[in-house]
Amino acid sequence: MNFLSHYYFERNNLNSNMVIGTVLPDFVKNAQKELNLYPQKKPELFIADKNLNEILDGWKRHLAVDQIFHSSDFFINEMAKLKQLLLPILNDSPVRPSFLAHIGVELVLDHLLVINGKININAFYDHLNNVDDKVLKLFLTTSGAENTDPFFKFLTSFKSSRYLLSYQKLENISYALQRICMRLWTDPFDEETVSLLTEQLEVYKLILEKDYMTIFKEIETELNTNF
Repeated sequence: MNFLSHYYFERNNLNSNMVIGTVLPDFVKNAQKELNLYPQKKPELFIADKNLNEILDGWKRHLAVDQIFHSSDFFINEMAKLKQLLLPILNDSPVRPSFLAHIGVELVLDHLLVINGKININAFYDHLNNVDDKVLKLFLTTSGAENTDPFFKFLTSFKSSRYLLSYQKLENISYALQRICMRLWTDPFDEETVSLLTEQLEVYKLILEKDYMTIFKEIETELNTNF
């Protein structure tokens, strides 16, 4: 799941440390894709510090949500639906349809949460701004990060741009997908393909919107039961 879908499960959580923890694994990968952190494997390093332990709780909820989501019939079925819609427009692209469908499902879920008023994006950014950078840096270094400068450069830009507000428009989802693909392929799409991608996402959005909340309810039930 993407940032806003993870935030959905913490939308009523007043603890900003825990909220940032639920998106921190993805933030780290966006900032430094080669950096692999596994703080959940050494909880004893964090338990004595209330702030660090709260971030760790959020981190572990992130992992739990992704595990439930990616193994769900919902995700498997929805990815297959979107892949079929994408295949005709990717003939001249190096992008793997399964990869694009995977990320596409996640971003369209974010889009639907936003346009249907299920989450408040500004409240999410308020939580990010509430977290003490010194606490966050200590969490990262305790987790094994030797250089946190790239992370904080990413985080500062992420917070100042309020980029997620652009998810209100589906064409911006297409450009987000293009940027993600550019990390793996030099020339993933031309402008015509981006336009066609938006058209296919519009078709898929109508399909997904009918019952997209079922996966959130399923995950929320499991979180409340086991976490």
